[in-house]
Amino acid sequence: MSTMTVEILGSGTSQGVPVIACNCEVCSSKDPKDDRMRSAIWIHNTDTSIVVDTGPDFRRQMLNHSVDHLDATIITHGHADHTVGMDDLRTFNFLQNRHMNIYAYPETLEDVANRFSYAFGKSDYPGVPLLTPKEVGVNPFTIGSLDIQPIPVLHRGERVMGLRIDDFAYITDANEISEASREQLKGTKILVLNALRREPHYSHFTLSEALAIIEELKVEQAYLTHISHLIGKHADVEVELPNHVGLCYDGQIIDL
Repeated sequence: MSTMTVEILGSGTSQGVPVIACNCEVCSSKDPKDDRMRSAIWIHNTDTSIVVDTGPDFRRQMLNHSVDHLDATIITHGHADHTVGMDDLRTFNFLQNRHMNIYAYPETLEDVANRFSYAFGKSDYPGVPLLTPKEVGVNPFTIGSLDIQPIPVLHRGERVMGLRIDDFAYITDANEISEASREQLKGTKILVLNALRREPHYSHFTLSEALAIIEELKVEQAYLTHISHLIGKHADVEVELPNHVGLCYDGQIIDL
């Protein structure tokens, strides 16, 4: 397989950064790395292009990264900050003259079908997105030349799809990873993992919890994503981290 590239479309939490009406030092920062859209990634090589999650910033993310082709979309879970931009997939329907396959767990597909009932129903209205649901279970699935292992994690009891492709793994929106899922992550060389803030949270890993998981898994290089303004300024946090851990930032490119 050709070299795979992961581009960080967004590294922020559900509110994004800056947060509306917030004047804290992070939200007032002039550092572009403190400007975070909702979390999503674009994975591509020479013949396959997929996006993971379509949040409210999806249109701007596609424009910022000059994405002109998508083979499929993976949705990690049904929350609004990961799904509500799905309507803009219709542009790729027009460009590619075909339906867009949506890969997700069954319960996630049910969530998005309820939210976008006009796109998953039988409407013949011009301009409606053409979306084909593809149920994901425990077994690997293939999109183009990419073999993807789904890795279930928990987000306050809700199942969220982590994923592993070769030596790369991506986990957003989690506060619990089972022993079975940790086994699936072993041997990962590059891990992108959520770390919301420093203080305990009911549905996300904190900075210290994420660092502990990275240490346990002995990951060669890790990046933290789904970041809140409460974690601190990008530059300040970076100097606290181990050499093999960094904060994601929007527009970051990771070559594998």
